[in-house]
Amino acid sequence: MSGKIPVLFFVFLSFFSINAQKNQSKPAPKPKLVVGLVVDQMRWDFLYRYESKYGNGGFKRLMREGYNLNNVMIDYVPTVTALGHTAIYTGSVPAIHGIAGNDWTDRKTGKNVYCTTDTEVKGIGASSEKIGAHSPHNLWSTTITDQLGISTNFRSKVVGVSLKDRASILPAGHNPTGAFWFDEGTGHFITSSYYMSDLPQWLKNFNAQNWGEKLVADGWDTSLPIDRYTESTADDVPWENLLGSAKTPTFPYRSLAADYAKKKGIIRTTPFGNTLTLKVAEAAIDGYQMGKNADTDFLAVNIASTDYVGHSFGPNSIEVQDTYLRLDKDLENFFIMLDKKVGKGNYLVFLSADHGGAHSLGYMEANKMLTGLFDDGLQKNLEEELEAKFAHEKIIWGIDNYQIFLNRDLIEKNNLDEEDIKEFLIKRLNRDKRVLYAVDLAEVASAAIPEPIKSRIINGYNWQRSGDIQIISHDGMLPNYAKKGTTHSVWNSYDSHIPLIFMGAGVKQGQSSKPYHMTDIAPTLAQILKIENPSGSIGQPIAEVLAD
Repeated sequence: MSGKIPVLFFVFLSFFSINAQKNQSKPAPKPKLVVGLVVDQMRWDFLYRYESKYGNGGFKRLMREGYNLNNVMIDYVPTVTALGHTAIYTGSVPAIHGIAGNDWTDRKTGKNVYCTTDTEVKGIGASSEKIGAHSPHNLWSTTITDQLGISTNFRSKVVGVSLKDRASILPAGHNPTGAFWFDEGTGHFITSSYYMSDLPQWLKNFNAQNWGEKLVADGWDTSLPIDRYTESTADDVPWENLLGSAKTPTFPYRSLAADYAKKKGIIRTTPFGNTLTLKVAEAAIDGYQMGKNADTDFLAVNIASTDYVGHSFGPNSIEVQDTYLRLDKDLENFFIMLDKKVGKGNYLVFLSADHGGAHSLGYMEANKMLTGLFDDGLQKNLEEELEAKFAHEKIIWGIDNYQIFLNRDLIEKNNLDEEDIKEFLIKRLNRDKRVLYAVDLAEVASAAIPEPIKSRIINGYNWQRSGDIQIISHDGMLPNYAKKGTTHSVWNSYDSHIPLIFMGAGVKQGQSSKPYHMTDIAPTLAQILKIENPSGSIGQPIAEVLAD
């Protein structure tokens, strides 16, 4: 009997070893195409606020078939467009990737620097060099799209599209197949000589169709009966801006065609700008045969009209709600197109936002909530007080991104004490009822500021491009230029809480309320694609999303 035991034991182990090998799951196949959909100014709560009005094939399909992360925060300030797109695609923060704002003040000259302006390049197909002369030359870190190119010896097709230059250029990285943005002078999509010497034929063909003109031809009316927009305020409220030649901020907007004929840029502030963007995205898929190559391709799409409409009308407006309802339908059609052209299960989509948006000043006042204009008269008053104290004018170069930029050249030439000036300003600001905290950016690590505010200030502080003093306003405060409509820039939840859903190849189905950050998106994509993280990434892969 004892002689049979080793044989039985060997058979037993062999059986389980063979079955264990059989049960080992194969690595999830890489997607043929990755599509990044970054919806500009999309607050996380818009997924649920309008859910009862959404169809089944757009946002609901993403939530049903994808992995929905409900507690994703932006981990820096200021929360603005260029930083959001850069953080998503680099997995990094302004302190590292170098994009300190949509624009910033040059520390040597005091001049304004726009994040993608590049005087060394020329516009291709552009109506002016201001519109066309752009590149990613100010971006210090690599993007996930760069890393994909590196991993395939740049055989992968990588394309960025947006109505905004910065929102196509920064996501596409340093060496993409192309980045294309909207020229409001012509109504066409353009690029720069950084990428190519001539527009590709597919884009020339697309531009020749004059889709913008077709999309605005019938004006803009609500897609549902207006009394069904119960999630929004009344149609005519005093805190909304006018659209084009309209006399009131009310539906229907019948003059769009005539307004567009005069100024093509008006399409930005309508839901049809989103439709136009997704159409050019589809044209890029066809033109470059994306998703049909041996290597994974990547299409970075910014849905920008949600931001323009939000800025003009505020997040509680019928205009914003209708824009999302129409976007929902556009997304449904876009996903159906991907199913047909790439194949369901062959592509990966992620949807997120570059930032959220605050409630309008008038809306907050009407509902008895704390609000105000944090910078109303601020720079003028501070300059007068500095002149009286230090006997010099123009000590401040400007206030941008909620940061005060000091004129260091003037301070040095006149032997002024920069620390005295900063101390004076910080004490003065911290007595202002509109200010929650004012802090020396070089000393923020030791400041008595609670988390997560402190870490977000540190992450957003780029010592070569940021200002000298950070202002954190009280909740609900807006800058002076946003007396109507809305804006964004601050650490608060309404600006920093963003949606994030992955759907398709390489990911599970489900949802989570665990805390994550915007900077976790790129390393998650790196795990799915089995490529290296972007060079400046500080994020962590979201393991629960990944398919077994």
